[in-house]
Amino acid sequence: MEEQKIILFILLIASISVHEWAHAWVADKLGDPLPREQGRVTLDPRSHIDPIGTLLLPLIMIFASPGFSIIGWGKPVQVSLPNQATKKRDDILITIAGPLSNLSIAIFCSIGFGIAHRVSPMGEAFLMLFWQSITLNGMLFLFNLIPVPPLDGSHILKNAIGMTDESFLKFSKYGFFILIVLINIPFFQSFMAQGIDLLNSFFVGIFSLLQS
Repeated sequence: MEEQKIILFILLIASISVHEWAHAWVADKLGDPLPREQGRVTLDPRSHIDPIGTLLLPLIMIFASPGFSIIGWGKPVQVSLPNQATKKRDDILITIAGPLSNLSIAIFCSIGFGIAHRVSPMGEAFLMLFWQSITLNGMLFLFNLIPVPPLDGSHILKNAIGMTDESFLKFSKYGFFILIVLINIPFFQSFMAQGIDLLNSFFVGIFSLLQS
């Protein structure tokens, strides 16, 4: 049991690192020099770890089991968005790159594990690793779309309603506290659980399709 928790924590750090790298990589491709200058265009977890979102909160949720699926986030990738003509578009593309990377990981795991299991049927440990991988990345995909800082959904909300940088900065100061309240609300817990179950059904469907 403890081994599974350790593996889950390692998977979380890896998944968050890919998530933040995706933000930085897209920004870099769009001509924003800041992420590369700050060393964020890398898969090295040390560049992406947030003390609270990547370490403290996930460790509490994994090892203390407070009754809600594990959540977490990495150190936000800073961008300068130098091209004023495409600033809004670039911000949206950079933002959605993170959640889409987690969705891609889950789909890749469904296909990869599915092919491997068909070629040579694996045991319980293999299936548990598959389940942890798709559940974790499905959760990260869904959770990061919530419109509360520092999550990616907050940038989508900012662009959707035309929020000023000053207003967004003020909003961001309360983001962590809003999240703490949210994860303790039964309705929010139920909403997240149902969303994750739907995503898992999709990923397991891909896995099962490859077995037929």
